[in-house]
Formats: sequence, structure tokens, C-alpha cells
Amino acid sequence: MKMTTLLVVAGVLSLALNAQAQRKTQDLLIKLAPNAIQTFEMGNSKVERLGGDWIRVQAPARVSLATLAKDPSIEYVQPNYKISLLEDYRIEDPLRRAAFAKMVSRNPELNLGTLAKVDNPAIPDAPNATTGADPLFSKQWGMIDNNVQNAWKVTKGNPDVVVAVIDTGVDYTHEDLLPNLWRNSKEIPNNGIDDDGNGYIDDVIGWDFVSNDNKPYDLAMEPLEILFKGGNPGHGTHCAGNVAARGDNGKGIAGVAPNVKIMSIRFISEKGQGTTADAIKSIMYAVDNGAKIMSNSWGSEGEEAGAPENKALRDAVQYAQDKGVLFIAAAGNGHKGVGYDNDTDAAPSYPSSYDHDIIISVAALDVNNNLGSFSNWGAKTVDIGAPGVKVFSTVVEQGYSDVVIDKMGFKAFWDGTSMATPHVAGAAALYWSANPSKSWQEVKAAILGSAKKINSLANKSVSGGKLDVEALVRY
Repeated sequence: MKMTTLLVVAGVLSLALNAQAQRKTQDLLIKLAPNAIQTFEMGNSKVERLGGDWIRVQAPARVSLATLAKDPSIEYVQPNYKISLLEDYRIEDPLRRAAFAKMVSRNPELNLGTLAKVDNPAIPDAPNATTGADPLFSKQWGMIDNNVQNAWKVTKGNPDVVVAVIDTGVDYTHEDLLPNLWRNSKEIPNNGIDDDGNGYIDDVIGWDFVSNDNKPYDLAMEPLEILFKGGNPGHGTHCAGNVAARGDNGKGIAGVAPNVKIMSIRFISEKGQGTTADAIKSIMYAVDNGAKIMSNSWGSEGEEAGAPENKALRDAVQYAQDKGVLFIAAAGNGHKGVGYDNDTDAAPSYPSSYDHDIIISVAALDVNNNLGSFSNWGAKTVDIGAPGVKVFSTVVEQGYSDVVIDKMGFKAFWDGTSMATPHVAGAAALYWSANPSKSWQEVKAAILGSAKKINSLANKSVSGGKLDVEALVRY
């Protein structure tokens, strides 16, 4: 990661850069006016360059955003907003929490530890090719519903097409994901050198922006801990399987695009939380390192009331649009599990509701073509539906499942617009593989134009329908 010290030609901002002298600080993202900065040392202060004119600053709490905004060298200032997973499996009901806690206390063999290793596993070499039917394919109702086997008669995906899974990381040791990991051909593994000069040392398969290292492993919390505290159940690994689990390798399942590559990017921690700054770096890394498509199963329920809009994240999405990298985004899981209209609600889900043309916003459907009760919709802001209820896919530690948690009478499934999003990301990769000369505008138009009309999305989405992968590749 690039760290740069900056001299900012402004008195007020100079105060902000001396945050180390203050006990209380605020985490800010600042867009500097053109020609406002030069690269110099300034005491012991360091700020982080995020790309373009954006920097991240730990400013004294006493300096208000309004004061900073008046500085002529500052174009925009905002908090470094938190971003999270869209799914939350915590038990909210206090009586049920108390009953559950009592059961745990009576069973000392149960613990609230985590699955996370002290040291992330080494990144394995690419395995030798294997062949054979995928034995668990019949459990993937979404793939069957989308007629992917007929689509695969046209293409199973070009290995040169890369999908960045921007999420909690990926279990890069998983037998069904390892063969399809993107490999940075410009980087020599484990030599401690930034061979390709992109600012990231030994970034062989992607990057971890939480730990700032080259091992974007999907650190999953124990189910009981998730029930009490929330956290990551292995979200990125499940999403990655829907995009591009390896097909015809005699193992597990197959993704929508079973021969394309997965770029592993982690910016959401095992606690299920991330920051706007790390989301920006993740997006820019994916764009700058060759991804054609980004799968984004994360966001927030509206931008904070009374606070500045998240212009930094909007600018990052615009960067993707300028470079022609499709931004597939989850439409959101409503408020406390009840979906709402992103067109009219005061707090529409972001970034899926941003007005950038590069975004494809995805709602979640069940096996009967019903909109998931949790799924957001929007005739103007949600583009298409895809499988997102009881979705079977890869899970951490070499597993496969459609169940997140099944403990002491509590059962939760892999439901969410998060699960629907990677289906569309994989479909985009499949179409682009068959039509490499198409522009991103044409790819998006084909995805929406080939959608199969269904009643549950009539007047609730741009396309009025659901993903149909077979129709897409023949479009």
C-alpha cells in the first residue's frame, strides 16, 4: 500500500495534519483542490493517499468539518464512513438472547472463539487440472433455474476475464476456488519485492486492505459468536463460489462462469465491518490490476442523515466507470430484514442506488420467483433479480452449504442480495467471455435485455425480470 507524506498549503489543514499532538482525533477523507499539494515531510505526520485527489487524515476532533470545508485548498471533506456486510445474524430479541445465553452457559464445551487462524495459510500454487462431474451441482437451484448448463454450450468462460470479489476475502485454499484464482503474472511470489510497481508487495492473488498484506483470507467467526455479536460467517467465500467455483473438476459445485478468474480482495473484517477508505482502495486496486467486473455484496442503509454525502465512494465508482469496469452491487436487505423501495425511501441502500450507469443493482429471488422478504426493490434504482434465498455455495474450510448457522434450534440460511449479486457478476463474465469486443454498456444492456419477465419484479426493477444466463449468452 502506498503511504505518502504531504505538505498541504493551508493553515487550517496544517492543524489537521498535526493530529498526533491531539488525544482525540476524527477519521476524515479530504478531496484536495487541484495543485493544492506537494510531496514533503511534515514533522511526524503522515496522511494516506487514496487515489486521485483524495487523502485520509486523522484530524483533531476540535477541527470541524465546516471549518475545513471553507479552506480554499479543500474541495470536499467527509467522515470516513463505516461500511458493513448487508446480512446480520445476531439474535435481537432480548428474551431469546437470554435463553440462548443460558443454554451456552450450561454447555461449557461450547465456546465463543473464532475460526480465524493466528497466521493466514500460505497461498497454494495453482493445482493440476482434474476432471469429472460436479457432485453437488444438483443442490444449486439458482444455477439450474438460470439454465447455466445450456449456456455453457456457448462458453464456460475465458480465463482472461477477471472478476474481483470485493468482500471479506476468499478461502484461497478451497479446492473448488483455488483452480480459478487470479494470479498476478507480473509479481514474483514471496520475494518481498513490488515487482510490478503497483504499490503492493507480493500481491499474487489480490490484497487484504484490513491487515494490509497479500493474504486476503476469509476469516470467519464461530456461529455462536455471530449469534451474539454479529460478524463474518465466511461471506466472501460463499460469494466467490457463485461467481466462479471451478466446473467439471469432480469436486463440489460450479459457479455461473466456471472458467473465469477470481481476484480476491478483502476490505471487510471478521467483525463484518469496513471503511470507505478501504472500499476505495479495493475498487481502485481491482480496476488498476485488470478486473473487468466487480462483485460488491456490501453497503450501507443510506448515507448518514445530516452528514455530508459519501462523495469519496461515489468518486471511486466513477473511476470504475471511466475505466469501463462493471460494478455489480447488492440492492440491500431492507431495514431489520424487511425490504423497501430504494426509489422512494429516505435511506436507500448504497452504493447500489448511486446513479452511475456502470452499476447493476441486484435484488434477491427465491426458487418460486418471489422477491425475498428482505430484498429491496426499485423501478428506477434496482436493475434485475437473481437467486438469493437458500443459496448453496462454497464455504470456508473446504465446505459447501446453504446453511449459515444451525445451532441449538436456531437455523439461518444463506439468504441475501449479497448472494444474488455474484450470480449476475458471473453472468457478466460469461457474456463478456463470449463477446470480448462488447463495451460495458453493451454488456449491461444484454443482461437487462435478456432478463425473463416475472410478476414479482414488474414495476419493481428496471428490467422487470430475473437473470436468465442461457438467454443472455444467446442474446
